[in-house]
Amino acid sequence: MKFASRTARIFLLLLLIAPVAWPQAKRMVIFDQDAAGPGGTDMLSLLVLLQAPDVQVLGVTVVTGDAWRDEEVQHALRLLELVGRSDIPVVPGAAFPLVRTQKWTAEWETLYGKIAYKGAWNLGGHGAHEIPAMREGAPSTKASPEDAAHFLIRMVHAHPHEVTIYEGGPMTNLALAQTIDPQFAELAKALVFMGGSISPKTDDPEFITNPRREFNLWFDPEAAHIVLGAHWASVTCTSVDVSIETKFSDAMFEAISKVQTPAAQYIARYSRPDHSYMWDELAAAAWVDGSYITNTKKFFLDVNLDRGANYGDTLAWGAKDRPDLEPEPATVQMDVDMKRFGEFFVKLMTGATPGAHNALMLELASAGGPPKT
Repeated sequence: MKFASRTARIFLLLLLIAPVAWPQAKRMVIFDQDAAGPGGTDMLSLLVLLQAPDVQVLGVTVVTGDAWRDEEVQHALRLLELVGRSDIPVVPGAAFPLVRTQKWTAEWETLYGKIAYKGAWNLGGHGAHEIPAMREGAPSTKASPEDAAHFLIRMVHAHPHEVTIYEGGPMTNLALAQTIDPQFAELAKALVFMGGSISPKTDDPEFITNPRREFNLWFDPEAAHIVLGAHWASVTCTSVDVSIETKFSDAMFEAISKVQTPAAQYIARYSRPDHSYMWDELAAAAWVDGSYITNTKKFFLDVNLDRGANYGDTLAWGAKDRPDLEPEPATVQMDVDMKRFGEFFVKLMTGATPGAHNALMLELASAGGPPKT
């Protein structure tokens, strides 16, 4: 008995002094996005964060950009339903830029030339508060009654220096949050955004004659100026330069489509292998695992607010030629190993959705549901 008791005490002591493998806390993020859908870069970037096992999405805040806010809110709600994550709140944000208007931009184009891509303002679009029929079906869940700016502020105060702000669209919601609460940026852990263009090597007509014009910063220049001028602990920029090195290939689409999980079947049904740039997917995935980003540079970033030909263009300086800017430089991603990124994306999209409950996607797919496009 004495031997057994002594052995038990030694075993207990070893347990107490041995290193304990505590589960790692999940990385918290707020997904701010112009959530056009279904199936495009905006929705797939949300899937990236939902599929990452070590990520906790605190909320989806929505801003007008690629499409109008009200329609985007419905697409975000429906995606969360389909993959079983309706526990995540969807919070409506700004319906319009701070200063730029659709009418003024049309007049600007008569002086300075046509803009290739204008998002919600593209010719033939619908009104700001119209919601067209949704291919994926309308959601049964409702958006949060809170507004995006106050939700953003509330979250960084609840979790100081722990919440990364992911920005995949125009920066209007973030600018409003920063204006309401000047501590907003300082209380966040980091800002990660897709936007800006430095010197992309491309024959794409959207950028070849206007290499510094990028939609997310162009659509609301004043908002971007406020956000980029704030005091963030860390800023990472997924630029046009690196984005145009990515393509959503046939092989990637086929590998994902044959897997019977909600996220994979969402992509199979509502995406297409059109070799489009993976703008926002890369920005989100590189935050989850940036090991396939092969080249970065430090730039001090701002946006041109002169209301002439270069209004909304990206401004960038190195350490030697920068003006007297207070914020620290951003880490700007310039090159990517597309093979490794593609493999990571396929693996992520074909896995189970962490925390999913009552996912509707497989039920919809097995029942036929809305047709593929």
